Amino acid sequence: MTATKIPEPRTRYARTGRRGVNAEMLSWLFMRFSGAILVILVFGHLFVNLWLGEGVQRIDFAFVSGKWANPFWQTWDLLMLWLGMFHGGNGVRTIINDYARSSTLRLVLKVLLYVAVVVTVVLGTLVIFTFSPCPAGADPSLLPSICSE
Repeated sequence: MTATKIPEPRTRYARTGRRGVNAEMLSWLFMRFSGAILVILVFGHLFVNLWLGEGVQRIDFAFVSGKWANPFWQTWDLLMLWLGMFHGGNGVRTIINDYARSSTLRLVLKVLLYVAVVVTVVLGTLVIFTFSPCPAGADPSLLPSICSE
């Protein structure tokens, strides 16, 4: 049985002479670094929320309120939100570039993606930083027990 011969390339690789920022390379690097950081953030989140203490049974409104009273956990969750959304959005952007054949479809899908990412990041950030377990003027019968202390 004879092996098929792969033809030689017609031209050797040559640099294009383009200088400056390579956006796709930066995107690729971002995916690697953000993925590594996300692994640490997510496993830390799971360890603290599910492993320590009583496990999943203790996660309730009071637990989240107590965590978000600490700026460290607000920042931790904020980093998870931002990195997760930008990492995922960048991955979906790459998929759109690879599989959307029409430039119009590609544009529409990317606009929808960018709007979804921005809205989710903005709303998530607002929730993390404006969350109050004991809002002023609320009916005391509707507030959690931690508010009566």
